[in-house]
Amino acid sequence: MAWLYLIVAGFFEILWATSMKSTEGFTRLWPSLWTLGTMAVSVWLLGIALKTIPVGTGYAVWTGIGAAGTALAGMVLFGESTSVVRIACILLIVVGIVGLKLN
Repeated sequence: MAWLYLIVAGFFEILWATSMKSTEGFTRLWPSLWTLGTMAVSVWLLGIALKTIPVGTGYAVWTGIGAAGTALAGMVLFGESTSVVRIACILLIVVGIVGLKLN
């Protein structure tokens, strides 16, 4: 169950990181509240997961999901670069996440 919490926490990290752009430096109320709320849920779920998952593994997986997912969301939502090198680097992050889960 801890891994499920960790994966969901990672998805909430993608949500807050992606939505931060719409806050315009935290000058817009509703996007800012959404971003802060998703941040809180992400960290809360991470904390629950870390009760049983080693902190190094859990934190690395959480940030990996967030980094890879946010980079992909940037490509889809904001038209960011989809170069082969960028996609290959995202795949390396995913391989690292899978490797930590399998170990």
